Amino acid sequence: MVGFSRSLFLEPLLTCFVLALGLFGCSANPAPTRPAAVRPVAFNPPSIANAPATRTPAPFPVMLGIDVLEERGFDLVKGKRIGLLTHPAGVNRRGVSTIDVLRHAPGVKLVALYGPEHGVYGDAPAEKPIANTIDKRTGLPVFSLYGKYRMPTKAMLKGLDAMVIDLQDIGTRSYTFSSCMLYTMAACFENNVEVIVLDRPNPLGGLKADGPPLDPQWKSYVGAFRVPYVHGLTIGELARMAKEAPGVMDIPKVMNIPDAVRARGKLTVVPMRGWTRRMRWPETGLKWVPTSPMIQDFGACVGYAMVGLGTYFDPASKFDIGFRHGVGDYYAFLGLSHKSVKTDDLERELRALKIPGLAFQRVSVTGRTGKPATGVYVIVNDWDDWNPTELSFYLMRLACKLDARNPFRTGDPSGFLRHMGSTEFFNALRRDGAQINLNAWLADWRAKSKIYQEQSKRYWLYR
Repeated sequence: MVGFSRSLFLEPLLTCFVLALGLFGCSANPAPTRPAAVRPVAFNPPSIANAPATRTPAPFPVMLGIDVLEERGFDLVKGKRIGLLTHPAGVNRRGVSTIDVLRHAPGVKLVALYGPEHGVYGDAPAEKPIANTIDKRTGLPVFSLYGKYRMPTKAMLKGLDAMVIDLQDIGTRSYTFSSCMLYTMAACFENNVEVIVLDRPNPLGGLKADGPPLDPQWKSYVGAFRVPYVHGLTIGELARMAKEAPGVMDIPKVMNIPDAVRARGKLTVVPMRGWTRRMRWPETGLKWVPTSPMIQDFGACVGYAMVGLGTYFDPASKFDIGFRHGVGDYYAFLGLSHKSVKTDDLERELRALKIPGLAFQRVSVTGRTGKPATGVYVIVNDWDDWNPTELSFYLMRLACKLDARNPFRTGDPSGFLRHMGSTEFFNALRRDGAQINLNAWLADWRAKSKIYQEQSKRYWLYR
């Protein structure tokens, strides 16, 4: 999921904000996931962000949107022919696939499945186009929304009364599942198909909003909402924003849904029960199901927000900041290395940054083939002080220090800009390199994120 998103900064600001990582989550620079059979050596990674003692898991798992729908007797879908947009993480709190829950629901006719990036069963590599098929397990047609089409066609929606969406997002703008939801909502509104979104937790909680706004010209599938890079909303709240805020369903060269069509479209969000904005994933009492090959656990969600932008690398466009995430076969988005800097030197440089909420530790691992690798593991040691995207921008400045040629002056930056979002900041990096006044930029983005968060409260379903 390489990408960024767009949000309508409430009226101009939310339109200027509703915000980059696509390159890192679903379609991220492919860093190998940790195989169960291989263990790292000489390092036992600490838990992410040592939580205050008062943060304990919910006594009972949070009720997800699908659980609430089931408890209500499937009233919203009973007697209807429905499609389901989902993936492997689309499960109820007992771990049963939403596909199976709806297939066996009394009075409900599930007639088609729709798959985002990685497919309905999550077995397709990042950024690889997927073809339509017939699901061997259920016999249902599966329409790919990450192949020839990103938006369902009229033919794909034919005969549907409602489209049910059950996707687990990870709280960052460039992760493409929120874009897939938006594109699907737009197509359904155009074709008079009701949309029902089953809500799920934001694994980072709902209190952090961080990172640069997304310039409107960079809206794309890796940044369909102009929100801060870490947006602090659940996928159901993003759906409410898409429905209610002008301009969200306007993406250059992709769609421009008239306000009248958006206003006429029917959206129902089924909220969770028991979730609050202070809850990170470990506090929900729910088991994490990998959302994509790169996002195997809660730690990867944290890391994706933290280093995805700072490790951007696109060989095709020859745009390379120089940093890589992962160490050998381990620590996707939590391990760091640099293509031309020794690990000890990198660790020293990172510690010298003194970034609030973060610590760094050298790690050594042995990979699948027995080849050793070293890198620097990033530890979030104070969740409250941690600003999720800051490390990426420190990495960008550090890249200019480590490479006197300035890596931002070579290659095609368009993909990077679709993720990062700010042309003005990019131009400053190219011009000033390691001398860029990063503190001023970070302070500006923090101020704008506070405004965005206050304005986006109109879409909140939880406190």
